[in-house]
Amino acid sequence: MITGAQCRAARALSELSLETLARLAKVDAEVIDAFENKLTEPDADTISILENTLESAGAVFIPENGGGVGVRLKFNRAETRRISILESEGGIVGNDDVP
Repeated sequence: MITGAQCRAARALSELSLETLARLAKVDAEVIDAFENKLTEPDADTISILENTLESAGAVFIPENGGGVGVRLKFNRAETRRISILESEGGIVGNDDVP
């Protein structure tokens, strides 16, 4: 289950306004706003609907993994392929001197 902060971050990353998310998820904008601002927490079904809607818009939610929860955008196949090509380019792999 996502947090209000993840909802707000995913909405920003997906470039969805509050009103657009409300329309897509069929959830009242005031409910989303209160959730994102930690005023109230909607029921589990509403949070699940918001999570699924944001995932459809390209968000990927990262569960607690010792470093905290998070959110990022998912890459499509073309972007993944391009990243793979870019990572394979270059010279000899070596250790970074960055502390």
